Formats: sequence, structure tokens, C-alpha cells
Amino acid sequence: MNHTAPEAVGLDPAVLTDQLFELWNWKDMQTLHLAALQGFSKLSEPLEALLTILESCPGKQKGRSYTLGHYILMEFQTWINEHPQVTLSLLPEQQAMTLQRRALSLLTDTQPSFVDSLINIYQLSSLDLAILRMHIVWLQTHKCYKEAVVLSVKLNLQKEMNMEEMCVPLILQDKISLAESFVTGHSHLEQQLVTLLDSWCHPSFSVEAINKQFPRLSVSKHCMGQIKPKILTKHVFRLVEKFNINQVLCPNALRKRRQDSLRFLMYKRFVEKGMTHENWSDHVQYVVADDLELQIQLVEMLVRYGGLQKASQWSLRYKIPRNRLPHGVWETQQSLPPHLQQVHLGDSTQIEEWISSESHCQKFYQVPITKDKVHLVDTLDALQKCRKIVLKDGGIVGVDMEWQPTFGCISTQKVALIQLAVFEQAFLLDLCANELCQHPDTISFISSFFSTRNVLKLGYGMAGDLKCLSSTWHQFLEEPLKMEGVLDLLSIHQQIQRGKVKMTQNGPKEVLVGEDSAEKGLSLLVKQVLGRPLDKTEQMSNWEKRPLRISQIRYAVADAYCLLDVYSVLSSNPAWFGLPADLLSISSPSKKGGAKKHKDKRTKQMNQAHGKEECQGPQRVSPPRSDIEKGLLCGKKPSEDSPALPPQQLRVVCDNMLQGLGRYLRCLGVDVVMLENTDDHREAATLAQAEGRVILTCGQPYQSLKSQVGEGRCLSLDCSEKARDQAVRVLRHFNVQPTPRDIFSRCQACNSDQYVAVPREDMARMLKQKGFLQNQDTPHTQQKFHQQEEEKLDDALTPTDETSELPRNYKTDGVAPTVDRLMRSSKLH
Repeated sequence: MNHTAPEAVGLDPAVLTDQLFELWNWKDMQTLHLAALQGFSKLSEPLEALLTILESCPGKQKGRSYTLGHYILMEFQTWINEHPQVTLSLLPEQQAMTLQRRALSLLTDTQPSFVDSLINIYQLSSLDLAILRMHIVWLQTHKCYKEAVVLSVKLNLQKEMNMEEMCVPLILQDKISLAESFVTGHSHLEQQLVTLLDSWCHPSFSVEAINKQFPRLSVSKHCMGQIKPKILTKHVFRLVEKFNINQVLCPNALRKRRQDSLRFLMYKRFVEKGMTHENWSDHVQYVVADDLELQIQLVEMLVRYGGLQKASQWSLRYKIPRNRLPHGVWETQQSLPPHLQQVHLGDSTQIEEWISSESHCQKFYQVPITKDKVHLVDTLDALQKCRKIVLKDGGIVGVDMEWQPTFGCISTQKVALIQLAVFEQAFLLDLCANELCQHPDTISFISSFFSTRNVLKLGYGMAGDLKCLSSTWHQFLEEPLKMEGVLDLLSIHQQIQRGKVKMTQNGPKEVLVGEDSAEKGLSLLVKQVLGRPLDKTEQMSNWEKRPLRISQIRYAVADAYCLLDVYSVLSSNPAWFGLPADLLSISSPSKKGGAKKHKDKRTKQMNQAHGKEECQGPQRVSPPRSDIEKGLLCGKKPSEDSPALPPQQLRVVCDNMLQGLGRYLRCLGVDVVMLENTDDHREAATLAQAEGRVILTCGQPYQSLKSQVGEGRCLSLDCSEKARDQAVRVLRHFNVQPTPRDIFSRCQACNSDQYVAVPREDMARMLKQKGFLQNQDTPHTQQKFHQQEEEKLDDALTPTDETSELPRNYKTDGVAPTVDRLMRSSKLH
């Protein structure tokens, strides 16, 4: 279609607006398109007329992309591209500036495409900086913080604006990604943002100071919950890696991360007992480093976890001042004999046997090669020998890598050891040998190894290994490794798990490693295929410490060599494991498309919501139950016509963090066992297995407990909720409906459902002996006492403004009011 140039006497913009608005309402888009293009050609001043039309259009943007104004602007953009003679530069300077100011005033709460078109058509980037800054400030005063940042970025005004005033409101509104976009590409602003977030990680930081700085800013409870040191620390380290900023600029986040790491190490060593003393000592020294405050915290934690003697030894090692020592440590120091005044960190040079003990061999997978078949590659000559054997055509190589655990204190980890296993031999590439690590021959070998199609490389979850390889050799960031002939057994394992195939004649059995930790990952696959799991004791070793201990070498070789044995069994009889004949046809997780990744993510979230997780340990067999009861206890939503469970059929064990919930459930007739404060969380799993109970827990223990019991046999609750709300959630989850006879049918103290009738006089005498009643109490005062107790109980059970609010997504009718009504009506008189 040919469009004529603008005429001397043009079409009235108001008339064109009415025409377009009528066609818009009729949704006649084809006619609207033609009318818009023809109308623009009839306007005498198209640029001025466009602003008039946009200003008068009903339904301004307000976050909606498909409005009449947006449509007209997009059509005008198409029209003006065909009419280059219509440009702002041909207008007088004063008239052009007037139009630019009018266009700028339209940039409020608008879509990005709308903003881009107006900036482009009216050349807003050429406006005076003072005018642009004034408009940005105007947006902020009207609480359009997002729009202010978006416009600042599009007009490249970041250097002209105050970073805190622009970014703090966005961070408080949980829009930190917009704050990142504001500073990206400006190194000084990137550092300012990281420094700001780091300052919020300081223990003395208070949100009230920000509220005073931005009094007009309203922040929701959810957003306020994001301003916590733990979450902020994650943002700081992510931005440090993204912007390549020196960690010296974030001391508070680094200390917070080290504190969390120290608590984790204490848990692993003294609670879970899953780490050797030598490995624990290595990591503790790395975490506390030269920080006196962390060293003091270490000693304080050791007093609680390890005892005064161990705390005294470490306090002597770090020479903690006497006035900073916890109570009792100084006295213990003075009483220690000389040979106990030093921390024994272990001797890595002590002689270890390559062949493990008989009990270890019976319990764990053993490498079927002798020590002389394990070659440490730390020179170029050794590398050449390794290359000749590993790169043979038609070969099969098991690949694994180890790196130093940094517990998040360093965002990128470098590989310390690469294990390459072929049948009857294994090679350990020592990348801590600088001469070998950065030599061009080594980099060339790694590149050739992964790109050689005629050599089958076996790995398990190789995405993490490849990421660490890129951190070790930055050349692979610029030119990524070509992956040919690679089979990730993680994808094979996932398909086996989905197929729910029997791995042994007696069905899947529970496997425990070390101190009762359930198998998962590669160790689980090895157990399912080869019959014994891997010993993961050395998994968290200091892999940069030399020389390596025999136990470390044995672990490293086993992690790579087991892949060969697993592949041999799987490829010899794939149908037995529910696999196709061609194992290479099973796509690797890293090769799935974006849509598939999104689908897998949603599936994983749904599985986790029902207590499922791929590649976790086999489930324990629960005692036989009815189909309805079995379904309810496995987390299935009850149907409307399914009968409710009586409280007596729900048998639970409450973690020691949910004792209040346990007592509340006992009041409702539920059979409840509660852990004591001194009990370990794993005791809940032991009781659940032995007595067929469901575990009720909260927080971090949920992840370890749910893998030790059957599907749906572990329920996680919100610790911040009151016991009443937690009880409501449990009753709803298992479709339990208490009756008046169930209320107080169990003792809160001992869980017994058997009662003994005691005369009132005997009860009064026992209460006096316990000190609950004074000797001068008269029947009148006793009656008053009973009334007061009833009032207290009534207050505790009657919903108030705070306690009556049910958990989100719960209807107000049903369980909660029923529970309150029953308990009030069943009070003891």
C-alpha cells in the first residue's frame, strides 16, 4: 500500500482518535490497521498529533500491554519507518523540546515496548540531563520505583542517579533483579550494591533505619522476610561471582557464611557423626582462618558439643585471651597435662593398608584392583603414559573429580583431582601440582579426552564436574568443551527409579552408611546394581592437602571405577532394569530443551510436595493397612465420600521441636510419642520404623528423616505456627475427625489411654503434697481455684484475633472449630 506524504491541512487528531476508538471497540483489527496507517498520512503534524492521541486514549497502560494507546504507538512506529522525512530533527528546537517533554510525561507505569518506541520516536536520550533526572525523581516520589529504574537504564542515567535511592526500594519490594539491572555494566555501582547488601548482613543492622530513610515505602511481611542475613548472604555471593568483585568488599557476608559453615561442621562431627576427626579439623581451620571472633565462637561451640577438654585444646591452639574464654575453659587449660594441651590433627603419613578390613569389605563396594594399578599423575611424563592408555579407540573410561569443600565461602571451586578409570587400571591427575595443572599439554589432553567420540566416558551428575573444570581452566569458559561419547549414568539411574524395578529377589532394602544415613546418588545406584554401596566417609576430605591418605585414594578410585562395573552390569542385561538396549539413547539431563527443563522442574516440585524425590534411598515397607488408611497416611487427598480416620488409628512420633503439638494431639486422642530435648533427630526414624509411626518434624531434619522412612511417612510442619494450627494441619492432612469421646482420652504426660478413678479428697491431698494447694485452702477457695483453672483452659482453647486465623488455604469451617468446640465442651469439672 502506498502512503502519501503529510498534507498541508491535515486530519484533526480528535477525529482520528474517535475513528480508531470505535474500530477498537468493534475489534475489527484489520480495518483498524488500515485506518491507522491512512490516518497518520493525513495528519499535518504527525509527531504532535500522536502525543495528542495517546494523551486522550482511554485506558492508559497501567501495566497492560494490549491497550488502544499501545496499539496506536506500535502502528505509528511501523508507519514512521516508511516515512523517514517525519523526524524530530526537522522541527524547530523549542517545538521539539516541547514534544519531548510531553512524550516524557507519558512514561509512567508503562510497558517496555511502549517506552522504547517513545524514546526512539522522540529522541528522548538527547534531552537535557537535568530534565531527565527531574522526571526520574518525580516517578520515585509517586512510588513508581520500578518505572524509574527501567527508564534510567534505557536512558543510560545510572551514573546521574543515587544508587541507594534507586535500588533500596526495589530490594525491599523483592525486586532485586531490577536493582541488578540498574548497576550492571557500571563497576563502581556494582561494588556499591554489593557493599550495601553486605552492610545489611551486619549483626547490628536494623530495618528501622531503612524505614526512616524511606518513610513513604510500604513493605509487605513477605518482603521484610527477605531482608534476613541468610538470604542477603546468598545474594551477596551470587553478585560477587556475577560482577567478579573482590570478596574483601563483603566481610559481613563472608563472616556470616563462615559462621553457618562452622555450625554445619559441628553438626556433621558431633551430632550426625558423619565426618572423621582429621577431615573435621582440616575444614575447621580453613573456616575460622585468622578471624579471632570465629575462633572464639569455635571454642564456645566446642564447650556445648565436644566438652571442656576439646574446647581448651583449641583455645590454646588459637591463643584466645583469657577474658574471652567461656566459663570453665581457663580452669580446664590449667589442669591439662602437657601431652593433651595440643590438638591432635592426625598424621597423613601414617601407614594405612590398601585392603580394607573384612567388615568394611562386607559392607561396602571394593575396588577390584591392587594398589600398584593406581597411578598418580603429577608429571608430564606420567601424563603422556596416561594419555596413551585412556585415549585408546573403543575404550571405556570412568570419570570423576574431587575438589576442596569451601562451604559457600568461595563461589567457584577448582578441581583438585581427576580420576580416570579403565578396566584393571586407574589414573589420578593431581591438579594441585602447578607444573601439571596449567601446562598446555594438560589442557590439550582434557579437551581431547572429552571430545573424542571413539572413547566412551562414564560419569554421574557431570554438570557439577564440568562447572568446576571451567573454574579451573578459564579457557573453557570462552570455548566450552565439546562433549562427545559421554554417558551420564545419572539419567540412567533416574529411569531406573521411575521404573520402580526390583533390584534384588527380596525387593529393595534399606541401606545405611556410617551413622545411619540413607543412601542416595551414585552410592544408591552402586547398591542397586552391584549389591553394596560406596563408602562416602572421605567425600568431604581436604582434597588439596598432600600427600593424599590411602583412604582418600581408595575412595577416589572407587568413585570412578564403580562406574565401569555398573555399566558392565547394566549393558549386559538392560531389560532387567527396565532400560532400552541402547543406553546411549537415554538423553542426558544437560541435553534436555528449555521446555523439558521447565516441565521437569515442575514435576520435581510436585514430587517433593508428596514426599517423593528421584534417586533417593529405597523405601521401607510399612505395616499392612486398609486402602483408605494407607492412602491417607501417604499424603493422598481424601475424597469427599471417604470415611474419616479415628484419632486412635493415627500413630505419630513428634520431633523434639514439636513437643507442644504432641501434647495437643494427645488431648485429641492421637497416639503420640515425643522425643526428649536431648534425643537425636534420627531417633524419630528408629521409632517410626519399629512401631509403624508417622514422623512429624520441621526444618532441616525433614530432608534426612524423610529418606529413612516410607513414602508419605514424614510430614514437615511450620515451626512458627502455634500448636493449635499445627494440629489442625495434621488432622486435615490425614483426614482425622475427633469426636467428643476422643477429647482427653489420652494423658498429655505419658500418652496412656487408661485412667484410674481417684476420689476428690485423695486428689486434693496429692495436690497439697506437690505444693499446688496450700493447707489453709477451704472448699470455697478450692472451688474458686477450679473456676480459675477452667477460665485459663477456656482462654487457651478459645480463638482470639491472633490464634483464630487458620493456616493459608484452609477453610474456616471443619476441623479447627470442631476441635475447639469439642475441647471446650469436654473440660474436666
